[in-house]
Order: sequence, then structure tokens, then C-alpha cells
Amino acid sequence: MSLPQDTPVRALRRRVLALADTKRLLGIRYSDWLLGAPSIEDGIACSGMAQDEWGHARLLYALFKEWDEDPVAVEQDREPGRYANAPALDDPLDDWPDVVAVMYAVDGALSVALEAMGEGRFEVATSRIPKMLGEERYHRDLASAWLRRLSGGAEEGASRLRRAVERVLPTTLAWLAPEDGAHEALVAAGFDAPSVDLEARWVERIGEGLDRLELGMPPRPGEWDPERGRGPGEPDSEAVERARGDRNRMLFVE
Repeated sequence: MSLPQDTPVRALRRRVLALADTKRLLGIRYSDWLLGAPSIEDGIACSGMAQDEWGHARLLYALFKEWDEDPVAVEQDREPGRYANAPALDDPLDDWPDVVAVMYAVDGALSVALEAMGEGRFEVATSRIPKMLGEERYHRDLASAWLRRLSGGAEEGASRLRRAVERVLPTTLAWLAPEDGAHEALVAAGFDAPSVDLEARWVERIGEGLDRLELGMPPRPGEWDPERGRGPGEPDSEAVERARGDRNRMLFVE
């Protein structure tokens, strides 16, 4: 299916890449906790969520065929500095409160972004998004359960979770709801929701958790990379090497 003639291609490509890269890196971060989670059941949950995110990323990378680009090249051949993921995933997650914060805030932001795209004019994407959102509901339920547990438990756990959530909020907000010309072009062409609406949806989605942790929405960070639609920085090289499958590249099968 061809795109409408008035499609702001560069902006739409940036948005799809941001969603795909974020899911790719989120899958890596979840996979790190298969054996380090608080329980066997939580480790199994991390395994399932990692598989979900990687499957979703593949579906999103496949959309690059719409621009006559090779999805395999987009997926496999880029350096860390070209990744458009949410900055909260640039570094490994140090402890379980970090995992919960990312699961709650970043995974939640992904769902909001997908919902908005699913309501827009990018028809080839809208056919794939409902399946992704259906699988995301389990992530949301698990994140909410752990946020309630940690925030209502010992002060050490609540304090660490509060710091973790507070740390990821500003960059995730800027990534989810860009305030730049590229995103405005998407909105004008009917491919995405306005930044103010995306922010409002996200705040409504995570508002209960913010209230529990006595946190408000902080200001956006000042620095911005308009080419990638995110703040400065890049994911660590080890995570990108794993995402690309560098160690087994000779065995790669499309």
C-alpha cells in the first residue's frame, strides 16, 4: 500500500525508527533480568516481555519497505549514535526499581505512542498495532503491581523507585511528545497526535503511580537532537552489538 502523497516522509520515518529502536533496546534491558529478577516468576515475565518487544520491533522495522529501504540493513547495520530510542534505555538497568520504573514509564509511553499512530493515516502500521497493544496490557499490569508493591513497602525500596522514576521522566516525555517541526508536520498530515495530547495521555496513564510516589511531571530537558527525535547520548555499544547479533553475524538468516 503506497503512502498518501502529502506524507512528511522524513518525520514519519523518524517516528517509526524511534518506536522500533526503543522496543529493541527495551527487549535487551528486560532480557538482562531473566535470572536477576526477585522471583522465578518475574524472570519468566521478563523473558516474555523481551520476546514481545523484539517481535514488535521486527514488525516496525519491516515498515521501512514503505520507503524502499532494506529493513535488515536498518535493523543490523547502524552504529549506536544513529539509534533513536528513548534515552532512559541508553544504559543498563542497575536494580529492580530501575526495571519497574522503565516498565511503568517507558513501556507505558510506547503504548501511548502506538495508540496515537494507530489512530492516524499510516494504514500499513494501523493493521499491526492492535496486536502489539494487546500484548502490552500484560506489561502494564505487571508494572502497576510492582509499583504499588514497592511504593507501599519498605522505605528503601520506595525511595529507590522514586529516584528511578524521577530519573526517566524528563527524557521519556521529550521522546514521546516532541516539540519540534518534524512532529508538527506529522500532526498536520494526520499521522500522529499533538504533543500536548500525547503528554496528557501519558500523564493519565501513569498518574496513579506518580501520586503514590509524590512526584510531578518535571520540565523537559533542554538539549535535543532533531535528526533522531530524542535528547543527546546513545545506547551503550554492548547493547547495540547484542541487538545486532554481532557475535553470530556469520550465521544470520533473514
